[in-house]
Amino acid sequence: MKMVHKIILGNVLAMMFIALVYLFSHQKFDLLLDKLNYVEIADSLNATLLQMRLSEKNYFLYKDNSDLLLIRKDLIKSAVAITTAKRDIVRDIGAKNFDKLESSLKAYELEIDRLETAATYTREMEESLREAGQKLRMQSDSMLRLERDAVNRLITDARRTLAYFFGIVLVVALTSSYLFFSKMFRSLRKIEKTANTISAGRFKKIKGNLSNDELGSVMRAINSMSEELGTRHEQLIQARKLSSLGTLTAGVAHELGNPLNNISMLAQNFIELYAHLGDEDRIDYMKTVLQECERIRLIVQGLLDFSKPKKADFDLTDLNQLLRNSLKLVQNMFDISCIQSELELEEDLPLVLLDKNKIEEVIVNLLTNAVHAMSCGGTIFLRTRLCPDGDCVTLEVQDTGEGIAPEFIANVFDPFFSTKGTDGTGLGLSISYSIIKNHGGKIEVQSRLGQGTTFVIHLPLRQKEDDDEQEKDNGH
Repeated sequence: MKMVHKIILGNVLAMMFIALVYLFSHQKFDLLLDKLNYVEIADSLNATLLQMRLSEKNYFLYKDNSDLLLIRKDLIKSAVAITTAKRDIVRDIGAKNFDKLESSLKAYELEIDRLETAATYTREMEESLREAGQKLRMQSDSMLRLERDAVNRLITDARRTLAYFFGIVLVVALTSSYLFFSKMFRSLRKIEKTANTISAGRFKKIKGNLSNDELGSVMRAINSMSEELGTRHEQLIQARKLSSLGTLTAGVAHELGNPLNNISMLAQNFIELYAHLGDEDRIDYMKTVLQECERIRLIVQGLLDFSKPKKADFDLTDLNQLLRNSLKLVQNMFDISCIQSELELEEDLPLVLLDKNKIEEVIVNLLTNAVHAMSCGGTIFLRTRLCPDGDCVTLEVQDTGEGIAPEFIANVFDPFFSTKGTDGTGLGLSISYSIIKNHGGKIEVQSRLGQGTTFVIHLPLRQKEDDDEQEKDNGH
């Protein structure tokens, strides 16, 4: 279901719930108004009955017949009131209670009739009238009290029910919001993680079941973009390789041409001077040919290693210790060239998942290049540190050599490009670049003429966890 449909459905349900609460409240308020209407009638009736009882007392005190006339008028008024409001009264207190009220009123009226028609006044008639009036008043007070209690219960029930409705609305709103937004935030985190991965040059896809809402559409679009970027990236790499084809061809021709020319000259000299050469001289000629053949083999092997790098054998490794071991391999070269080394290694550096042999090859190659870039004397700085965001470690190799010209910086990782002239093959940095790339890392170069060069390597952490997660997602 689309997110917009979910929002519309949620709003419709909310409006339906609000309408239900409104209908309930409307019904309760109508019932409350009916109750209050009856309370007003009962209050008016009570006031009339009270006036009748006052007239009754005056009559007993002064024996004035005008008081009986006032009672008669109040009786008529009460009878008319309950007859007019009979339907409302019956609805509120029931037909049985209404009949009791009407019967008590008629009984009191009969006692008034009896008093008016009696020839003589007796004490028994007075007590009978008092009893009928008291019974009528008690009947009216009881029904008024019951109705007031009913109004209070109605108000209490309405408040309690509205509180229940509010609680239900709050729980439903919080639950639905949590479910809706938690799913949305999970999807956004996946999108953010994938976007960061793509920006780092690793064109992964969002795995798992993708929803059919707008977020699912965005994730599918990102997957499509990642696939397209991956394809374009490969095309760019291929284009870069093609752009380096001239350099590659010239380098191959130069590197292979020199030993081939030497072999050709040795062969010609060997033929011409064969009769004049002794056995040791002939052996020396052949040794020189073998050396030139070995030189050709190394060039071809380096080219093959560059074009077809072997799959790395990853293992958790202490990068600081690996750096110390690599430094031991070139220490003799440092001593001969009077070069000092300075180690600035961060303590408690996390273990890194890498191919020790390959990374050692990169470090040795960078150190060798640094030695060649310096005249006798100088310092090489070796540094390790954790990246600021904590997802990679950084290795730096800095020399105090002559530096690289700015126009050559962009080409230092191209195959067969070398700033050493005929002393270098131009394959070392290219192979190093491929090794670091195969580790999911980056290698950068910073250089200033006359001040030195710094190679910076970034190696990612948690690479194995990422691979396991990817395999898990593929399994799903």
